Amino acid sequence: MSIKKSYLVELDHETKNTKRILDRIPDEKLDWRPHEKSLTLGELASHVVELHSWVSKAIPKDTFDFKVDYHPLKVSSVEELKLILSEGLEKNKAAIENIAEEDWFKDWVLKSGDYEIARLPRAGAMRFIVNNHIVHHRGQLTVYLRLLGIPVPGLYGPSADEPMPSM
Repeated sequence: MSIKKSYLVELDHETKNTKRILDRIPDEKLDWRPHEKSLTLGELASHVVELHSWVSKAIPKDTFDFKVDYHPLKVSSVEELKLILSEGLEKNKAAIENIAEEDWFKDWVLKSGDYEIARLPRAGAMRFIVNNHIVHHRGQLTVYLRLLGIPVPGLYGPSADEPMPSM
C-alpha cells in the first residue's frame, strides 16, 4: 500500500469519527467551558475541524508559517462545522493525491515568523502535526461530552455509552 493510500484510508476514518462527535454537540452548549483556562466547546470543536483542513492547507506547502498562513476558524453553529468538515474532505483527498510519493519524505517546516517550531518529513508532519493533533483534541471533546452528560460515541471500539453488541 502506498503512503497516499494509507493516508486516504486514515483520512476517511478520522473524518467520520470527528463527524460522530459533532453530531452530538448541541448549539446551545458551544459557549460552555469546563474550566476558566479551557477553550469553550465551540472553540475546541472548531480547532478540531480546522486541523482537518490542514491536510489541504498546510501539508502541501513546504513551509507553513503561523504568522502568514494561519487563520483561526470562527463559526456560530455545529451545522457550519459539519459543512466545513464535509467540504474539506474532498479538498483533503485531492491534496493527498497531488503530493508525489517521493515528496512525503522531503522536509516540511512549521514556523511562526522567524521561529522554526518543527522540521520533519512531510509524512511525519501528516501523522504528528495533523492526525495525532486531531485525535488529541477530539479526545478532549469526548471529555466535554461526558461532563455535559452527552453520550460519548465509540470511536475506535465501544464506549461506555455504545457498548459492543452482544453476539
